[in-house]
Amino acid sequence: MTTLLKSAALASGLALAAVSAQPALAAKPAPAAPASGGTIVQGLGIASFDAVIANSNAFKTAETQRQTTFKAQFDQAQTRQTALNAQIKPLIDKFNADRQGGKATQAQLEQQAGNIQQIQESGKAELQRILQPVGLSQAYVNEQIEDKLNDAVKAAMTKKGVSILISPDAILAVNGGAYNLNQDILNELNTAIPSAQLVPPAGWEPRQVREQRAQQAAAQGQQAAPAAGAAQPSGR
Repeated sequence: MTTLLKSAALASGLALAAVSAQPALAAKPAPAAPASGGTIVQGLGIASFDAVIANSNAFKTAETQRQTTFKAQFDQAQTRQTALNAQIKPLIDKFNADRQGGKATQAQLEQQAGNIQQIQESGKAELQRILQPVGLSQAYVNEQIEDKLNDAVKAAMTKKGVSILISPDAILAVNGGAYNLNQDILNELNTAIPSAQLVPPAGWEPRQVREQRAQQAAAQGQQAAPAAGAAQPSGR
């Protein structure tokens, strides 16, 4: 079976945790299978991989442990966020007052707006740097779980006699029902990976970043090969 799932915790090459420390994947109940008269379509199953991962023991344990392991980063980010809000609020209040008062020129308003935007963007980048270890931890845990997901899916499908598996979001209409395989996959996944390592090793990079580096290296190698061939002196 080809890879069923890419890392869901990555954005722009790296998943970064929110200051509020919300989980990367919100746990949600298994979606109900569409049905007509309670009939089950033989061999057809549905499953939400995001829901399975978010409800797995390894994921939920890591989410709990992360609050303690990275408490210093969460506290630092929260303190910095509070300071940024205090810095920006009077600037926004002044901008709104000047705009409504009608005394400030358009150029002055644009300068104020640009200053506020610059502070916001700088603050966002600073918070991302503070929370980078948290984002790496999320990506590392998700990748460990995803590495076991394919086998868990295949095992659950085999045991339940499911030959076609689709996402609930992909169903428009079906004359009958589909077996909900979420819990079966979850059981297999919990057996395969009851817990995950929380902190990645030094120098670890998420799968998407590694794949991008490999693609860039391959492209550079292809570009270098013709250039090297052109530089070869012609023999006599």
